[in-house]
Amino acid sequence: MHYLLRTQIKPDTGARVNQYSMKRILLILSLFTFGVTLAQNPETLKGTVVNAENGVPLTNVHVVNLNQVVGTITNEGGTFEISAQANDTLYFSFIGFKTIQVRVTNDMLKFQNTEVQLTELAYALEQVVVSPFQLTGYLEIDSKNIPVNTSRRYSISGLELGYEAGDNNPGAFARAMGSIFNPADLLYNLFGNKPKQMRKLRKMKEDDEIRNLLASKFDRQTLAALLQVETSEIEDILRNCSYSDNFIQTANDLQILDAISQCYEEYKVLNRNN
Repeated sequence: MHYLLRTQIKPDTGARVNQYSMKRILLILSLFTFGVTLAQNPETLKGTVVNAENGVPLTNVHVVNLNQVVGTITNEGGTFEISAQANDTLYFSFIGFKTIQVRVTNDMLKFQNTEVQLTELAYALEQVVVSPFQLTGYLEIDSKNIPVNTSRRYSISGLELGYEAGDNNPGAFARAMGSIFNPADLLYNLFGNKPKQMRKLRKMKEDDEIRNLLASKFDRQTLAALLQVETSEIEDILRNCSYSDNFIQTANDLQILDAISQCYEEYKVLNRNN
């Protein structure tokens, strides 16, 4: 009798155990599926950029997420879509309009109807005097009249790239040698105190929209916003990396980005060995 009772209870207990195990498995699978869904569908922000004066949508406005270091441009209707999270900062840039930065909020992500207004800049055109070169046809004379870029770069054994120098950058060679033998003393205050900003360099170089934006810029403002430094600090970095004043004044922001990136990579290698 006792034996029969035990055999009747066992199947019920096993069923309860199996049911509990199945619930746990289903819960784990649900959590896993939810996590995969989130990973495949990152949070995005949609919005429209318009002219603040007349409300006309603006096309080809550059939109950059300064936190995630990704960029996009507005389409023909002035709309854009970009990866973003709450508290990220978006940077809007368009030729002839004032650049602005907008902090992303939860409401912006929830309603997806953000309208960003850009204000036109007022330019005062100054008189421009064009002085063409008067060529004589004699190479010896013309070569003396045409200005020549005196910037040059010293090639240093062991490094893929050299250091720029020239008449506009006195002492460049001395600083170049100083950065080789004492990189920590020379560049630590610039690179060592801003490791997070400097690590953004690689991401910036990999994003085509950001590269296209920087290629059209010469004011260093966009680059400074991305690196979260002052524009004056960018010049300090380039001078300490022995780039000439001529290069600093004439290069576009993309060329400046590549120059800082190259210098930073060299700094990391040299500093690691000291």
